[in-house]
Order: sequence, then C-alpha cells, then structure tokens
Amino acid sequence: MKHLHSGKVRDLYQTEEGLLLMVASDRISAFDHVLTPDIPDKGTILTRMSLWWFEQLADVVPNHVVAPGPDGRSVLCRPLRMVPVECVARGHLTGSGLIDYRRDGEVSGIRLEPGLVDGSRLPEPVFTPSTKAPVGEHDEPISFERVVAEVGADVAAELRRITLEVYRRGAQIALERGIILADTKIELGWDADGVLTLGDEVLTPDSSRFWPLDQWEPGRSQPSFDKQYVRDWLTSPASGWDRASGEAPPPLPEEVVERTRARYVEAYEKLTGRPFTG
Repeated sequence: MKHLHSGKVRDLYQTEEGLLLMVASDRISAFDHVLTPDIPDKGTILTRMSLWWFEQLADVVPNHVVAPGPDGRSVLCRPLRMVPVECVARGHLTGSGLIDYRRDGEVSGIRLEPGLVDGSRLPEPVFTPSTKAPVGEHDEPISFERVVAEVGADVAAELRRITLEVYRRGAQIALERGIILADTKIELGWDADGVLTLGDEVLTPDSSRFWPLDQWEPGRSQPSFDKQYVRDWLTSPASGWDRASGEAPPPLPEEVVERTRARYVEAYEKLTGRPFTG
C-alpha cells in the first residue's frame, strides 16, 4: 500500500483499489504537540469506539467505513473530499470556548448569556466551527458567517445540522450511561456522489470531552474520561513546562500514562457496554 499521510495520531495508506486504510496509532497529542511516550492500546480503543459510534449514528449521517481492519486499530474506508472546516458542537462551556467567552462573551461569534462558568450547561447545544490548522499550528474559532463564505450557505447549514444532530445523539446515549458529552469535534467530507459523509473518528476521548455525570460540578475543572487529564498535567507545576516557551513538552511520567490509558478504557467500556480485552 502507498503511504499518503501521517497525522498527530493516524497514518493513512491507499490500497491498489483506491480505498484508504486508516491506522490509529497509540500516539497522543495536546496543545498541538505530539507527546511521548505513547499510551498503550489507545489506537485500538479509538478504532473500536469509533466503529461502535458509526453504528449508533447510521441513521443520522452516512460514514466512510468499508470494513474494520484485521489488526483492531485500522479501518478500510472510502476516500472523501474533506470539508475545510472543523465542525465542533458544544453542550457545555469549557476549554477554548470558555477562554473565548471570558474574553468577549462569545464563542465562534455566538453571544452567550452572562454568568456562565467552567462546566456550565448551555441552554441549547451550539455549533462552534474552527479553522483546520496544519500540524503544529492551532485551530482558530470562526463564525458561522465565515463558514458560509468558505463553503456556501447551503453546505454551511448542512454542516451545522449534521454536527448538532451527531452531538445530540451522542449526548443522549452517553447520558443514559451516566456520562456527560460536553463537546465534540467531527470530520465531514463529500463522497464520490457528493454526499456529506462522516469520516476519521467520532465521539472518542480524543475528539470529545466526556465527564462523569455524578461528579459534574460547574465552576471548576471537571473529572474526565478523555485526554484532559494529560492537558491538566502539562499545565500544572509538576510538569515544569512553560506552554508559552515554544519548547516541546516533557515526556509523560509513567503514572500519567497509566492513568490516561485507564480513562480511555473506562470511557470505552461505559459507553459501549463491552469489556476491553486489548
């Protein structure tokens, strides 16, 4: 197979038939850096979870899956012409959305009510798109009007509709399992027939924030089943890393690696109801 691209987490190959083989590695990224060491089993967890979610969302949006790969961490899929916009939905306020809100009361051009805090539930989920930055650069929030200028009014409206429907379905299923889906990012592209199709991964701990419902407490950083644990360690005094320095983050300690893996496994098992056997 022909190697096409290696991203922060996934490697992409092309088969002789023109299909794509997407392989999820155990790499983990944060703050636009690929970190060391890897998180054991992470790629397998992401792939299995995405495949499960693609099934749950089949009536919401078509997906690119042709068949699971033989190794548990790869997927054979149809090629898509990807939309040049990161499609993000938020049901709770946190992360970069909270930073923007604290600065000007808006997220991606959407004015939010005053008095919200970290973890606040929004009255309705909102579509908060961003740019697609190259590896090493940071995605920047953009307004819906910018999306319209980029892809046209009809496509922009469809991107917003699909993204919010994926979020609502995911949030409903997660809540039934005692988990809050705070926000999520999805990748959409056009297939050979021009149909908007869900690609890459979906509703994983890499692309979403998952919080335990019974520990949700607005006004503080929430316990999570995702890589927020890694972000929190990197920005803590324990890491000794200055994010503004431009230097690469330090290696993750063994304890952080083990606890991160445990969070990914727990997210998979709670959401799918299946044991993770490696």
